[in-house]
Amino acid sequence: MKTIGHDAGAQLALAERALETGEVDHAREHLSAAVREFTAVGDRRQAALACARLGDLFAHAIGNLTAARSWFGRAIQLVETEPPCIEQGWVAVAALGCDVDDPTVLLARSELALDRARQFGDVNLEMLALANAGLAHVQAGRLVEGREQLDEAMALASGPADDVEAAGKSVCSFLTACYYTADFHRAGTWADILRGRGLIGTTAGVPVFLGNHCDSVHATALSELGRWVEAEAVLVRAIDAFEACMSVPSWHPAIALAELRMRQGRLADAEMLLLGKDGHLQALLPAARLHQIRGDHDLARATATRGLRAIGDDRLRAAELLAVLVDTELDAGDADAAARACDELAARADQLDVPGLQARIAASRARVLAARNEVAAAIGTVEGALDRLPPTGMPVLRATLLLDLVQHHDRAGNRAAATVEARSAVATLSGLDVVLPAATVALLERVGVTAPGIRPAALTATLRRDERGWVAECATTRSRLRDTKGLRYLAELLRQPGIERHALDLVDRVEGMAVDGTAAERRRLGDAGELLDATARSAYRHRIEALRGEIDDALATGAEERAQARQTELDVLVDQLAQAFGLGGRARRASSAAERARLNVTRALRSATAALGEALPEAGTVLDRRLRTGLYCAYEPGDGDEVRWIVQS
Repeated sequence: MKTIGHDAGAQLALAERALETGEVDHAREHLSAAVREFTAVGDRRQAALACARLGDLFAHAIGNLTAARSWFGRAIQLVETEPPCIEQGWVAVAALGCDVDDPTVLLARSELALDRARQFGDVNLEMLALANAGLAHVQAGRLVEGREQLDEAMALASGPADDVEAAGKSVCSFLTACYYTADFHRAGTWADILRGRGLIGTTAGVPVFLGNHCDSVHATALSELGRWVEAEAVLVRAIDAFEACMSVPSWHPAIALAELRMRQGRLADAEMLLLGKDGHLQALLPAARLHQIRGDHDLARATATRGLRAIGDDRLRAAELLAVLVDTELDAGDADAAARACDELAARADQLDVPGLQARIAASRARVLAARNEVAAAIGTVEGALDRLPPTGMPVLRATLLLDLVQHHDRAGNRAAATVEARSAVATLSGLDVVLPAATVALLERVGVTAPGIRPAALTATLRRDERGWVAECATTRSRLRDTKGLRYLAELLRQPGIERHALDLVDRVEGMAVDGTAAERRRLGDAGELLDATARSAYRHRIEALRGEIDDALATGAEERAQARQTELDVLVDQLAQAFGLGGRARRASSAAERARLNVTRALRSATAALGEALPEAGTVLDRRLRTGLYCAYEPGDGDEVRWIVQS
């Protein structure tokens, strides 16, 4: 007759078999049964390990971080009163280091695990504890100590350690630390060694997950070097490779690609990539930045504030979140609030030896000074940041600072200095594969400098909006056109030549979004379904952010049932918002918001180009030839075009 303990062991074996075949629900059932049976016989240590395994399952296979945190917490509680044992160490570091928001908590758990690893002679646990402790130290600004522990962990991963899953979690913590500190050389050095060991690769499981993470760090380095097309290719290839052999969506490359899409001005694409991920800190920062770029001040502020509450004394991520808050308050016209955020930013980042981060902080400080009409001080701040940048390796950041100088000099009325700095910026950007925002191109033109990548044409056609509608001009021909959505869509495309824009993104930008999150809008959420318009999508975003805050509060007070109830509601809203974009593994139906946007935007754009063709036949013909419509729209001028179209502010 089988004993209960024997049955529990069998349940664990069945769970592992189910995971190997991708049967997640069956794995969850078997692990739950194992927890019950180990608990029934009083084996708290094995029950704790099974709980930790369930936490892993919910975090990485199911994607429910709320439930995962509950299971990890239960695992720790089961063994915390036991005499010193190895299980205490393993459950302390069961969660991925990058999923533990507060580095103080991560360090405490890692030090406990390190003590148990050395007490009981477990080299695999020692490796994982060192990696997590190193990440915690780095996040808290103790870079030297953190990097030493991370290197020690990687030495164990490439040598005596033989637990592939523990090695995978260790390398994940290592790469996360390299990502946040832009320590690309260190990441590359160890990646080559780990790849030779077989930990990083393209096969299913740990190798492809770590391969994805490596690709994300590599692509981020390429982005900073201005090699955006190459970075995009790396990330798209990584996503495809992961999703070809795994049953869950790609993670790190999707977040890195969202960051790149924001730089390219493709905001709808960025949102699609981040959708449902911003419960994790890795995706929260780009989500906050996306809201700020969109001009949704309340949502950007709420998201950044939620992140700051979660991360405790994490100085690296706090600096990035506070920089978003500074820009948000400046965009909202509140210079005093921006100054307060900037003061906290400077305090958090004091003595952090991360040159790129310090340069971005200086740029934030300069923008606050300029908003307070202290333009000379703003100029001096940016010039100091430029002087402290390494001479090579950061061309995009250098160009960004130079463009900030152009703006500050232009604001001060010093056209000569603005032109000099503009030429330096263009020289830095020369040869880089980057996309400049429309406002930057207009700034360069205002100070008499041609933006890189824009070739002179025989004729220039302009489109300008005034209080009476639109004015189109080319050579000596001038025509007035009535205001239409099509012309507004077209202006958005002309401002960023060569950049694809999702039809929903154009609708949001042109028609605007209600961002007050009122109760009236919340009442629409339950029945909007696939017919989400711009206003409803905005209401969804606000409700999703509110739910994330409620989940955090519930978990902090131990109200796990309330947290899970909110998570269930959140999952429904995320799924409905995904359907609006035509995501979720479903074919787009004719009623989806994305499909309706495609049809309406295409129709409006073609009407607008027809009107321009009648008003300016030669320029209109070129425009019609270079305009691409569909779910993704773009104005794609050719090098040999006889007419170049621009939008005048």
